[in-house]
Amino acid sequence: MKDLKQFNIQFVGLKEGKHKFDYSVDNKFFEAFNYDDFTSSSIKVSLDFVKKSTLFELNFLTEGTVEVPCDVTNELYNQEIDSELPLVVKFGPEYNDDNEEILILPHEAYEFNVAQFIYEMIVLAVPNKRVHPKVIDGTMESEALDKLKELEIKEEKTVETTDPRWDKLKNLITEKKT
Repeated sequence: MKDLKQFNIQFVGLKEGKHKFDYSVDNKFFEAFNYDDFTSSSIKVSLDFVKKSTLFELNFLTEGTVEVPCDVTNELYNQEIDSELPLVVKFGPEYNDDNEEILILPHEAYEFNVAQFIYEMIVLAVPNKRVHPKVIDGTMESEALDKLKELEIKEEKTVETTDPRWDKLKNLITEKKT
């Protein structure tokens, strides 16, 4: 995590009020977290930091793209990333991040690192199902799509025949009643 020192915020020397921090995130950032799902990435992170007497209010905004493979065709494409994460930082006897909206830092802390919050916000902003935009609009030409169309079920076939063993069992029930 020593590669992430630029994400440290030393809040002790900051005056009360609004402060702005800007970060550029690329694949080196994700390598520090051993995360390799993105082929490439170019993301701008803007952090609005409001220091108050007893707490901090943080609002992270991200814009950019990550290059990921399509789940349908496996073709690489740039997935737009646009997300926001509000966070309140308070002070207490010990570090606690159990609540996703409130971070508690120990009273003796003088700085904290925002890299983990940026990482989680970006990774969670990528959709679970990643589909290339050309697949959605129908303009994608790909061997994988051609094969999927070839294997597509054209119409459902309903089979009227039943298993003769079940027919015998059904007859047992009807024979008892008569």
